[in-house]
Amino acid sequence: MLPNDGDPQETAEWLAGLEGVLEHAGPERVRYLLDTLHQHFQRQGGHWHPNLVTPYCNTIAANEQAPYPGDLDLEQRLAAIMRWNAMVMVVRANRLQAELGGHIASYASAADLFEVGFNHFFQARQEHDQNTDPNAQLGDLVFFQPHSAPGVYARAFLEGRLPASALEHYRREVVAQQQGLRGLSSYPHPWLQPDFWQFPTGSMGIGPLSAIYQARFMRYLEHRQLYQHAGQHVSRKVWGFFGDGEMDEPESLAALSLAAREQLDNLIFVINCNLQRLDGPVRGNGRVIDELEALFTGAGWHVIKVLWGSDWDGLFARDKEQALLKAFAQTVDGQFQTFSANDGRFNRERFFGQNPALQQLVAGMSDAEIDRLRRGGHDFVKIHAAYSAARAHRGQPTVVLAKTMKGYGMGEVAQGRMTTHQQKKLDLDDLFAFRNRFALPLSDAQVEALDFYQPPAESAEMQYLHARRQALGGYLPARSSTCPTLAVPAVDTLANFALQANGKEMSTTMAFVRLLGNLLKDPTLGPRVVPIVADEARTFGMANLFRQIGIYSPHGQRYEPEDAGSLTSYREAQNGQILEEGISEAGALASWTAAATAYSVHGQPLLPFYIFYSMFGFQRVGDLIWAAADQRPRGFLLGATAGRTTLGGEGLQHQDGHSHLIAATVPNCRAYDPAYAGELAVIIQHGLQRMLVAQEDAFYYLTVGNANYAQASLDAAHHEGVIRGAYCLASDAEADVILFGSGALMPEVLAAQALLAEQGIRAAIWSITSYTELARDGAACERAQRLGLDETVPYIQQALVAQGYAGQPIIAVTDYQRALPEMLRAYLPTGASYTTLGTDGFGRSDGRAALRDYFEVSAGWIADAAIYQLSLLNPVYRAARANFRAAVGLMSRAVIPWQQ
Repeated sequence: MLPNDGDPQETAEWLAGLEGVLEHAGPERVRYLLDTLHQHFQRQGGHWHPNLVTPYCNTIAANEQAPYPGDLDLEQRLAAIMRWNAMVMVVRANRLQAELGGHIASYASAADLFEVGFNHFFQARQEHDQNTDPNAQLGDLVFFQPHSAPGVYARAFLEGRLPASALEHYRREVVAQQQGLRGLSSYPHPWLQPDFWQFPTGSMGIGPLSAIYQARFMRYLEHRQLYQHAGQHVSRKVWGFFGDGEMDEPESLAALSLAAREQLDNLIFVINCNLQRLDGPVRGNGRVIDELEALFTGAGWHVIKVLWGSDWDGLFARDKEQALLKAFAQTVDGQFQTFSANDGRFNRERFFGQNPALQQLVAGMSDAEIDRLRRGGHDFVKIHAAYSAARAHRGQPTVVLAKTMKGYGMGEVAQGRMTTHQQKKLDLDDLFAFRNRFALPLSDAQVEALDFYQPPAESAEMQYLHARRQALGGYLPARSSTCPTLAVPAVDTLANFALQANGKEMSTTMAFVRLLGNLLKDPTLGPRVVPIVADEARTFGMANLFRQIGIYSPHGQRYEPEDAGSLTSYREAQNGQILEEGISEAGALASWTAAATAYSVHGQPLLPFYIFYSMFGFQRVGDLIWAAADQRPRGFLLGATAGRTTLGGEGLQHQDGHSHLIAATVPNCRAYDPAYAGELAVIIQHGLQRMLVAQEDAFYYLTVGNANYAQASLDAAHHEGVIRGAYCLASDAEADVILFGSGALMPEVLAAQALLAEQGIRAAIWSITSYTELARDGAACERAQRLGLDETVPYIQQALVAQGYAGQPIIAVTDYQRALPEMLRAYLPTGASYTTLGTDGFGRSDGRAALRDYFEVSAGWIADAAIYQLSLLNPVYRAARANFRAAVGLMSRAVIPWQQ
């Protein structure tokens, strides 16, 4: 609210002058004058900024709206049918099993926002050969508000893309599969419905972040000329439908400035402002639309408000005293919710009865007419005007703030009620009221039976439905996995330096960077490699790529970098290949997801490599990785500076000892901890084959270290073992003990072998490249045996037996928590003595040697564990162990490392 006017006459003169400029010179001149005045005032010491919140009314005035291009009557009838079918889907499921859950009220508030998009805006991907048809349309990307999934299913049912049996098995996917039918997932899940949903949005906050980075990645493809179709960047849009409550999630807002900074005018957010979250109002004592308007405007977005429906136009036109805007300015969302939950008589008394001016505005209206005053998000005409303006806007992303009612049309039981989100059942009277409210052509018997309704194929409704979608290229949501395969070079061509390392010292991180450089030089794969970093490229030795392939920037480079004369100068370019995301692991992961799903979203097979501090991967953005996995990504995640004792001085927050445990929980993530460059090369080449040639929906997590040590050559006979998870690195037919090593601790294992040899103990060494792969194989074999399906023996057992395993003790050591090698215990040969050493507990700052001694994973501790296990089998080793401990200085400590 503005303060009282101390000089109304002066104010009137200023306003008259502004109106004169507007009339004769136009809005651009007015904006220029206002900006100039503001700057002048600032120079005079005035500390003032314009209010970022505009009056509580529609951004687009009624006289600025273009004529509605569709058949309103038919569209509203279709929307009513979809509302009914969506509601019936949830009610039927919960009558069958109350535990199934589901949501009605969210779609009830969003239905009209969706339908205007479906009928007039959402371009579908045309199923042509994207490589040969230059006019093939890739289509818009639409992120659907997750709780509104029943409404999307209801539309697909009318379109003939989903049978009634699928709707009958909403949230009953397992039972449907057992019956040979199709079930429907609770929310958008591409993993569960790979031909339907494109983007998972069920975890609040991830959808907005992902939508921004998908829009940004479309620009990346365009600027790197990876789009094969002219004009795609102009026509394709990313539409994100999200709830006002969801905007409280930090991820929802994290990338707003990036979208504005990179001028992503291919991005449109539609925020369904029904003012309610699960428990109550989003902002009971404030106005969330005002808050969001200020937030998005401040971030640099174009904001369009759709607050009041066409029924309000006449009231605003008659309101010469601006009584409505003054009343709105004093009304908070908690009170708006109360108004929406009550009828016209209540609103006449409580809202319009506040003063004579408001009373006069509705003096000629009945209570029923007041009750039918719609909010803007339920008015097709207002929504269409907003979407049209959003689509046409250039230079900024756009957000449409649409005011709706949660549970709209669900009557006294749900509309605007605090409990509406949990409303999953309606009694018969409520169902009849719903039918009557939306004039549905259903008999009482059909209502009682909760029948789905589908008009005849020849009806005007169905003809219109299909005609509108055909005009927009087809139906959506729809997911395609069609993309070209790519030739992959042989591993010796790609990384012979790693396979034939011959003891050369390097870190596995440096080996990766060299391998990446070779990939970038490949004429086929090179342009499709997408390197991604979160401000750590120099840490990982990748700075030479800055100049070689450039850092992507839509604005190019408008400055001379300080290091312009160096071979590693910081070079930004519009066609740059590296995605340098700054200090934003969430943003980098979102970019990786966009690249890793480009085969599906854009028909473009790409090869993303996101390298990061391993501690800041699965731990920091685990939910984003889970959502990415749902989208069936294809690409590589590389956890660098990996291992709890290998990073050294960085300490507790940086030292990763558990990312492989988290990775093991993601079903389509293939996780490896290679010790040698050759192993790394074989795994990457295998991944290329699986993802780019076989087109397997899997992604790879590889940990690489920053310690330099001698790299062993890798014989071709061991390649299969590397992929399956284990191979014998140093065999010994007369071994007394077997040592399992992996990753950064392999040098300690080799040193332990030497210490044991000094004691006359012979040790064979196995490189365990993936405990996860071995454990998954073991679990599958165990299940097959238990169910009588197969007698296959776990691979680790087969491999050990093939090397002459005869019951020797096995010592497994890892730079990760002991739970990682413990995954393998159940699948080892029966009766095997198995000891695991790991780095349980918090990390801390010190050198590698001190840390490994502290966590008891150094060579001495490994050898000691081996001698101890041998002493249990043969007492002769007891004396040898005491002598050994004294010789290497091992001190028994009462305090357990993971308890400190």
